[in-house]
Amino acid sequence: MGKVTGIGGIFFKCDDPANQREWYSKNLGLVTDQYGSLFEWRQANDKEKPGYTQWSPFKGDTDYFAPSDKAYMINYRVEGIEELVESLRASGVNIVGEIQSFEYGKFAHIMDPEGNKIELWEPIDEVFTKSHEGKTTK
Repeated sequence: MGKVTGIGGIFFKCDDPANQREWYSKNLGLVTDQYGSLFEWRQANDKEKPGYTQWSPFKGDTDYFAPSDKAYMINYRVEGIEELVESLRASGVNIVGEIQSFEYGKFAHIMDPEGNKIELWEPIDEVFTKSHEGKTTK
C-alpha cells in the first residue's frame, strides 16, 4: 500500500518571489535558483542515498494552489502513489485531477478536510542528484 515517507516540499505565496529567494540566500545561506532551494539530506533506510525537499516561493496570484485559497501548500514524498491515490479515493478523499508523470517523479493532488491542497510526490531522486550536484542547500 502507498504511504507518505517525508516532506517533499514547502510552497508559499508571496509578493516578490525573486526578492524572497535573494533574501533567504543572503541572510540564511540557502542555495537558490529560479524555483527556490533544494534541500539535500540522506534517506533513513539508506544513508548513502540522497533525498530532496523543495522550498519554493510563488507569486501571490498563482493558481497552482487552486482550488485551495490558502497561502501555502505542502508536498509529501510518497511510495506507491497509484495505490495511495486509489485508497484515498475509496475513503472519499477529494482527488484533484489525475496523477501526472515527469522525469523527476509522479505527482497527485488532494484536498484535506479544511480546504488545503496537498501535493503527493513519488520522487525519482537520481534526477536531482545529477542536475543539482553542488547546488543544493545542505
